[in-house]
Parts: sequence; C-alpha cells; structure tokens
Amino acid sequence: MTEDELQLLVEDVSWTSFKKPFTHQAFFNARLRTTGGRYHVKDHHLDFNPKMATLKREIFIGIIKHELCHYHLHIENKGYQHKDTDFKELLTKTGGLRYAPDIQTKRKFHVYQCQSCQLLITRQKKMDTHRFVCGKCGGSLYYKSTYTKNNLE
Repeated sequence: MTEDELQLLVEDVSWTSFKKPFTHQAFFNARLRTTGGRYHVKDHHLDFNPKMATLKREIFIGIIKHELCHYHLHIENKGYQHKDTDFKELLTKTGGLRYAPDIQTKRKFHVYQCQSCQLLITRQKKMDTHRFVCGKCGGSLYYKSTYTKNNLE
C-alpha cells in the first residue's frame, strides 16, 4: 500500500464511520514498532505502522478507526485520550480496535535447567549461570537450549 492509497483509505473510513471529513495527512512511519498508529496533537496528522497494513484489512481499518477517534474528538474539543469516556464510547460505536495486535512474528527463548531438581527455566534474555541459581532449590543452572516461537500460530 502506498501513502496515497493510505490517505484515500483514511479519508474513506472517516466518511463512512464518522460522517466527518479527514482534512489532514496520513503517513506510514517505519519507526513505529509496537503501536499500530499515532495521532499528533500539534498538527493533527496520523502515523501508521507499515507492518499493520500487511495484516487483514479489517484489523488495519480497526486501527485507522482508533486513530480517527483521537482525531475527531480532539478537533471537537472533547475527551480524546484513552482514559476519557468520550473516547471509549466513540471507539465502541465505530468498532475501532482498543489495542494493536502483536506483530512480532518470532521470539527467541533460552532454556536453562537446574542440576539438582531438574527444573526447566525459560527466559527471553540470556542470563549468567554463574551468578544466578534455581529459585526453587538454590541449585546451580546450566544452559540447555534455544528455541524460537512464532506468535502467529
């Protein structure tokens, strides 16, 4: 999807879901990692994570609706933050997503095993086996293996 197509899609979703025009700019921002999109209060433009555009169309439109809720409520001087009742009501009324889906496709895990009680310990970060001990029995740990998990399974 190009930025022109994104702009047209945001304008279309604004008309169909909110019955109001979107008169500012919508962009892709590759620096966004965990969020689906972002509304800028100062200049009213919207940024979207380009990875979210590769998901199902309904999910991406839900993210667009979420950001448009911020946009339209702020323009109307109503509560546009996540904690505000106006925002929560408009989000449920339009069918926007409350949270962006997790798009990290692969995560690496490290498995350690206690030499005394054979307890398996799984961590995302590596740890120093000389410094840490088993939380159950206090025995020494050794590095067993690494595996990756696909989040989209």
